[in-house]
Amino acid sequence: MALDSEHDIDPYLLGHYAPVLDERIDHDLEILGDLPEGLVGSYLRNGGNPQFPPIGRYHVFDGDGMVHAVTFDGEGGAHYRNRFVESKGLLAERRAGHALFGGLAEFALPPEELLAEVGFFKNTANTNIIRHGDRLLALMEAAHPTELDSQLRTVGEFTYGGTLQGPMTAHPRMDAATGEMCFFGYSPFPPYLRYHVVSPAGELVRSVDIDVGRSTMMHDFVITDRHVLFFDLPALFDLDRMMAGQAGIHWDGDAGARIGIMPRDGGTADVSWIEIDPCYVFHFMSAQELPDGRIDVVGCRATQMPISFGDDPAPAGDVRPTLHRWLIDPVGGTVRTDQLDDRGGDFPRINDDHSATSYRYGYLGNIAPGAHGELAFNGITKWDLSDDTEQRYDYGDAVYSGEPVFAADPAGTAEDDGWVLNFVTDHDTLTTSLVVLDASDVTGGPVCEVRIPRRVPFGFHGNWMPGLQP
Repeated sequence: MALDSEHDIDPYLLGHYAPVLDERIDHDLEILGDLPEGLVGSYLRNGGNPQFPPIGRYHVFDGDGMVHAVTFDGEGGAHYRNRFVESKGLLAERRAGHALFGGLAEFALPPEELLAEVGFFKNTANTNIIRHGDRLLALMEAAHPTELDSQLRTVGEFTYGGTLQGPMTAHPRMDAATGEMCFFGYSPFPPYLRYHVVSPAGELVRSVDIDVGRSTMMHDFVITDRHVLFFDLPALFDLDRMMAGQAGIHWDGDAGARIGIMPRDGGTADVSWIEIDPCYVFHFMSAQELPDGRIDVVGCRATQMPISFGDDPAPAGDVRPTLHRWLIDPVGGTVRTDQLDDRGGDFPRINDDHSATSYRYGYLGNIAPGAHGELAFNGITKWDLSDDTEQRYDYGDAVYSGEPVFAADPAGTAEDDGWVLNFVTDHDTLTTSLVVLDASDVTGGPVCEVRIPRRVPFGFHGNWMPGLQP
């Protein structure tokens, strides 16, 4: 993508963030070290990758979805492929030869003749890629999911046979014990919040409107085996600002914040709300029920939204997210909030075999020192949440990493038997490797590194999919 002078200084279009435009398949990747025998399947990661220069100010959340996949064949080999998520909006832009849609920082309606075909905005499907009910779904939180086939080709928007009303979060939660998938959708229009459940077979079996009374940007949530927890935080939508071509999301710390606790089989009348200090959380690690009846939630908390949108002023001071724990007493209606670390970190993950149940270990990306107002990670921290101890590993001083994804060892018996996968890009050479760490001891350094024959731009979220062979 050749950038014009209006956008060539945007940091999220340069360096390791810069988009790549070719789609390719590379076999027989170079592997340094010993590839674990148990790694058989594919690591898929999604991210924003604009094909055309933006028509207004660019926001890091705006880019077209591009999925990158590294597949291990079980015979010691690995290959790489990447594809754009071909949304209706992107296909229209390809026909036009240029961008047609505004973004989060500067909203603009597409040409009138596209409104019926595409809608008010482009479903970039750029934030996450999941597998559930034998389907691959690329996600963004403001639209329907987009189904991909095993070769990462776009099938189209997926609505569970027309039963899904409204958008789907980019952060659904799986119940490892039941195989259910729980998710929510938020909207700037009523109903502002809707909760859904999908059966293990991939059928939408439950949808419930939740009365929150306002429209907020709710990026993530958590579930346990008994409860759903919604964090209603003061990142607010303003449709008047949006229609005036300004950012439609702004931070209002005076608007209050609260946690809603709902039984898994409950509805809006069953939600108990508990007020908390204003804060913002993009990502939670997980949640679990404690023997004393409290609910333990761990996530990355900032004192305000740590990234600005459009005309909003940049966050004041250092508001990097740091790891926190919320101990919630649903009966007493109280919350105790404890900061576990004063160093910046985000993109927390666990062994997904322990999702919605008890777990001990979590992994999160270390925000690089000096990364103010920038998404930049350079290492990971493994947390033992039974005693709040840690193991920390930095990939290097001149590298950028991303989300640490856990891949379970199929022969393992302990929760942390497995590996942590992460794309790591060298700042100077702009070359990328998939780095594999031993999840039981991340301080030991790489078990192996898979050299990717192209730079993989910084992206958002992904998953390890055992057995998947595109």
